[in-house]
Amino acid sequence: MIIGIIGSGAMGAGIAQVVATAGHTVRLLDQNAEALQRASHSIEANLRKLAEKGKLTTEAANATRARLHPTNDIQQFTDCALVIEAVIEDLMVKQQLFRQLEGIVSVDCVLASNTSSLSITSIAAACQRPERFIGIHFFNPAPVMQLVEVIPAIQTRSGLAAEIRNLVESWGKLPVLAKDTPGFIVNRVARPFYGEAIRILEEGFADIATIDWALTELGGFRMGPFALMDFIGHDVNYRVTESVFTAFFYDPRYKPSFTQKRLFEAGYYGRKTGRGFYSYAPEAVPPVPNRDEALGNVIVSRVLALLINEAADALALNVASRDDLELAMTKGVNYPKGLLAWADELGIADVLDTLDHLYAEYHEDRYRASPLLRRMVRERQHFFM
Repeated sequence: MIIGIIGSGAMGAGIAQVVATAGHTVRLLDQNAEALQRASHSIEANLRKLAEKGKLTTEAANATRARLHPTNDIQQFTDCALVIEAVIEDLMVKQQLFRQLEGIVSVDCVLASNTSSLSITSIAAACQRPERFIGIHFFNPAPVMQLVEVIPAIQTRSGLAAEIRNLVESWGKLPVLAKDTPGFIVNRVARPFYGEAIRILEEGFADIATIDWALTELGGFRMGPFALMDFIGHDVNYRVTESVFTAFFYDPRYKPSFTQKRLFEAGYYGRKTGRGFYSYAPEAVPPVPNRDEALGNVIVSRVLALLINEAADALALNVASRDDLELAMTKGVNYPKGLLAWADELGIADVLDTLDHLYAEYHEDRYRASPLLRRMVRERQHFFM
């Protein structure tokens, strides 16, 4: 199978490496010659490191490199069986791209977007044959991260999602099926990890170092929310938050914060600019957290309750299956446990009690409990047990 990748940024180059390593001929397209050259060098360097570490034989690395064909000519996509775009997160740009692409590829070519938050249905609507359109959302860095979200549009033909899921599995990835709703699974369910941490900070309940310490040392998360936002970049993380909030018709549960918006406006994007919530200047002294376990446990309880609530609501609204929700959060954002299994472990009644106490305190819809949690407590059910 010949696969076309449009966009040679970090994500496009990563996807190209994945599918070329899996044995496919890859045409990697970018109009920017310098970007295309950087992508080629990056992929070659990655393959060389994998060979040096013994994770890939020298022969396999050379064969993968030979299957990769960088190009700035979209006309070379005529023989592609699948094309995945990984360009700027702009609906009009993506729609125009696929309008152009349909005049080049065969009628059987599957078209896909790697968008992280835009409507797959809206992008598909620009196509003359929307039934062949689907979302294939990788996580960065694509060669490393196992999870891939597969998102059919309303127009997607029956059976295509299953075909793509099988194809993604053949690439050595873990696909999950998501409904075409804002943020899909991961970028929807994970919003409280950032949003509630910022809210705790804004209230002066704890500082960034203490909140990050609590969620890593006591909660078991690999990175704290502030360190993670700085790592992702506020140019990316804030835009996703704003996009999800708008797409959900301004539901207060997804409301962005002025604190992060100001960092975004200032260009303090995090590690990539040397400053975000933390300073990354060479002389910067890392802030010291308050290692009060009682305080830390309250922070963890509050953030975790909102995460579990979001996962429960996603399940109730058939955004994804129970098992795909768990897989998405453990493999997509490396949570220490699936949120639904975590709810069983903590006790769903205790989680609901935390949410109700927050709602009683604030009277804000961001703390409204999912009806599914109430029903499960009432009927004494569990997600897994």
